[in-house]
Formats: sequence, C-alpha cells, structure tokens
Amino acid sequence: MIRVVVVGRGGTGKTSFVALAGRWLCEHGGGPILLVDADPDQSLAEMVGADLAKAGVLTIAELLEATFIAGKGTTTGVAPSERIEARIWAEGLFEGYCFDLVALGTKWLEGCYCLPDAALKRALVRMVRQYRYLLIDSPAGLEHLNRRIAEEVDLIIDLVGASKKSFDHVARARRVADESGVRYKRFVVAGGYQVDPGIEALAASTGMPYVGRIENDPVVARFTLEGRSLFDLPPDNPALATVGAILERAGIAP
Repeated sequence: MIRVVVVGRGGTGKTSFVALAGRWLCEHGGGPILLVDADPDQSLAEMVGADLAKAGVLTIAELLEATFIAGKGTTTGVAPSERIEARIWAEGLFEGYCFDLVALGTKWLEGCYCLPDAALKRALVRMVRQYRYLLIDSPAGLEHLNRRIAEEVDLIIDLVGASKKSFDHVARARRVADESGVRYKRFVVAGGYQVDPGIEALAASTGMPYVGRIENDPVVARFTLEGRSLFDLPPDNPALATVGAILERAGIAP
C-alpha cells in the first residue's frame, strides 16, 4: 500500500492532479486504487466520472447527518466515528472499474469538520488494506492535515500556484505535518498548471525536492468546464503525461 496526500492552496489544481494521477495509475496497472475526496467542495467524484447520487452512494457528512440528525441517534457512549464505520463501507463507497472513491462531503450544519474527519480517519484504517494505492485530495488550508486523516503516508505532494503565498504554504504544510505527528517518507513540491515552466529556482527556495509541473492543457480545461470525466481524456494527453512524470520522479511507479 502506497499512500499519497496532495496538499496546496486553493486553485492550484489539486483535484485535477489527483484525478489525473488516478487515471495514470489505472492505465499503468496500478490498481486497485482508493481515491479519497477530503475537500468539502466535493469535486473529485465528477472529475473521475463517479456519479454518487446515481449510484446511491452517500458522503460521510451525509451519513453522519442521516444517523445522528435525521435518525436522532445519540453521540454519547460509542464514538460516532466508530458507529458509522459499517455504514461507510456499505453506503459510502463508490466502486469503479479500477478505483473506489469515498468522499467527506459538504457539512451543512453548524460546527467544525472534526466529526467527519474522525469518521473518515477511522474508516481508512481498515479500508486501505485491500488497495495498492491511496490518493487523498486535500482541501485548501492545513486544518485537515493537522487532524491527521492519514497518520502515516509515503508521499506528500504540495502543489504550488503562481503566487508567493503558494510557495510559503510549503514551509507551513511541512511544519504542520511534522508538529502534528504525521509520519511521512517524502515531501515534494510540484507546479500547478498556472505556473511558468521556469519555476525551478523558486521551487528550490522551499528546500524540498521539485518534481515537475502539470502541463496547462486546454483539453483538460474544457473537460473540467463541461463536467466531463478526466478518465475520458485521450491517452496521449500532455497533462496526463506530465502528471505521470511527476509521480515517477516522486518515486511512485506501478
């Protein structure tokens, strides 16, 4: 099992990267893969052609609401995250042809994401055992990294955009990972689709290995705008090729 977490500021292309990484691994015999959408914005499913509503699959936030709000279940006694673990397996897992997907979902009620995060964290402990790869699409910011949805990972990829703040994010993300106790083997920097090809010098200033950038491809942009699955891209798509090259440089090879 190889665990990969993709982090970065908003708008850098994290979700597109995870979708393309899943597609590349599938094409190169890397399955089975578990894709985790830990972003409340909930875009990953659409980008990989997973229609959760049509498949009758619920997000973790929806399962929590159905169990403890609509179902009037108590949150005392057995931990809520433990109580809904079986429901996540039965009702919260989308099964694809070479990947499965679980989504944190949007929490419409007041309060933080502590409970959904805890439920996802607990479920992942058992779920990941049957997969070769775990790819986590993180939301913008560092809160979810701080809550250690995955306590032990092989690779953290910080996707940077065309701003100084994006590069500053790298140092903060690594500090949060270190101080919160996330155990990781490698931390690398990759350029998002918005950055110029010649960002090596800026990337080097982070002190982390730079493993390349995603090609700014108009076909990917059109697919995203139209809500089409990136798994339907032609196999020679340049953005797909650059994501594969990034994974290989980062030490991920099916």
